[in-house]
Amino acid sequence: MTCDDGARHVERALCSVPRALSVRVPHRSPGKAEAIAEGEVPDFGMGGAVARAGYPDRVVRSGLPEAPAAPRGDGRFDLLIIGGGAAAFAAAIRAAELGARVALVEAGTLGGTCVNVGCVPSKFLIRALEVYYRAGAHGFQGVSTARGALNWAALIAQKKALITDLRREKYEEVLAAYPQITRIRGRARFARGGAVVVNGATYAPKRVILATGARPWAPPIPGLAEAGYLTSTEALSLRELPRSMIVVGANAVGLELAQVFARAGVAVTVLEALPRIVPFEEPELSEALQRALEEEGMVFHTGAQIIRVARSDSRYEVSFKKDGETHIVSAEQLLMATGRRPNTQGLGLETVGVAMGPRGEIRVNPYMQTSNPSIYAAGDCADLPMFVYVAAASGTVAAENALLGNHRMLDLTAVPRVTFTHPEVASVGWTVAQAWERGETPKAVLLPLEAVPRARIAFETRGVVKLVADANTDRLLGIHLVMPQAGEAIAAGLIALHAGYTIQDLGRTLFPYLTWAEGLRLGAQSFTRDVARLSCCAG
Repeated sequence: MTCDDGARHVERALCSVPRALSVRVPHRSPGKAEAIAEGEVPDFGMGGAVARAGYPDRVVRSGLPEAPAAPRGDGRFDLLIIGGGAAAFAAAIRAAELGARVALVEAGTLGGTCVNVGCVPSKFLIRALEVYYRAGAHGFQGVSTARGALNWAALIAQKKALITDLRREKYEEVLAAYPQITRIRGRARFARGGAVVVNGATYAPKRVILATGARPWAPPIPGLAEAGYLTSTEALSLRELPRSMIVVGANAVGLELAQVFARAGVAVTVLEALPRIVPFEEPELSEALQRALEEEGMVFHTGAQIIRVARSDSRYEVSFKKDGETHIVSAEQLLMATGRRPNTQGLGLETVGVAMGPRGEIRVNPYMQTSNPSIYAAGDCADLPMFVYVAAASGTVAAENALLGNHRMLDLTAVPRVTFTHPEVASVGWTVAQAWERGETPKAVLLPLEAVPRARIAFETRGVVKLVADANTDRLLGIHLVMPQAGEAIAAGLIALHAGYTIQDLGRTLFPYLTWAEGLRLGAQSFTRDVARLSCCAG
């Protein structure tokens, strides 16, 4: 299509065609639209829809890559899923809905990273410490003493109870509701020929989905293994608060936990090897967040190349180089928040020809199919963004394609991300640098948060709104926020990107007054107007 409005008209027209499964109208491929349909759809069905939208049509057909004929199964399972987290459960539920007999093989605790040691416990502690930090002696549901001191043990007990409840409600009880799904406890490994061995028993399912997740990872720093350290998993279950802590890594996990401990009264120092914190966000977002966290007493060293870690007298010493000089910081605890690596060891993937990347990630095509056409992969063990919502979506796609043949692709054109500090950081789409790399000619606007009315009345003006757009078409390319509840506001930006909004579209959209999301509208208006010269609700 030659314009965004035309693309939207054609997309709506094709979506109305019976049996259309998915439609994609690439903005960067003028005159081209792609549609996937189930079964036979005559040329006039697709072409007629385009013509009725007011555009000339020419239908070019191509078959989807099919999974090969399934090997003869063992009569028990159509699909065997290895894993027990978000991707595995999404795949199992979708497969059960399609009428398949499913085996779910899990060696550990149901729920995977998110509910047990990731999203749920970390966000619970973030919320608890935010309330405690702001309310002082009032505390959070009984986790403070009469004198206002934080009762950390009680807080960890509440966290554990919440996890237990959610694991039961969202995983154990859900599993029990699907009789088509059989849980097999144990470790799985591929044997030659594609069979799967669990606890000495051999299974020959028609298809397999790998959904084994990921684990915390630390780089090979001299002295680190000997000194020991906390991972994010262990930090979330500390029985006692230390007086001081060094956090290595200033992306989402490191910063979220660093602020939790800082608000609990721990002296926190953060080391980051890259030049700035949240290093993959826009520079202005990094600067705004660091200023806010420094106001709470946190200390940052960016561009810090760690030389060595040592431990003596119950303290950690971390030596690092910055700007050519050597520095040493010490603390009672050391948290390594330097990323995660896929759980793909010991599965025998080399036996069945499943290709992996340098970090052990399983390579998949857009249908979630591995280099072995009978094996699919989903979630954090695959070469996908490590977000629980991506894991769940990829599990669903993997199950459909494994059982029905490759017909549905995972759409990752707009993946939102949130760092749940306070203020929060949320983004979707491209940064200015990414737009240049992809051949676009971007333009951007930066709106200080104090220009958003909600920020003024809430006395929360630490933050920014940055919008990136195509300089030629005004189409939105990226939305980047630092503000309270940025994770909620970014949902509006995600929808705007999916809809192909221009800055004019976003600037004319009616956002409720005195909301954080109104900052998106004001940011869009800032491309052509000085919002400081507008009245409160000016359109």
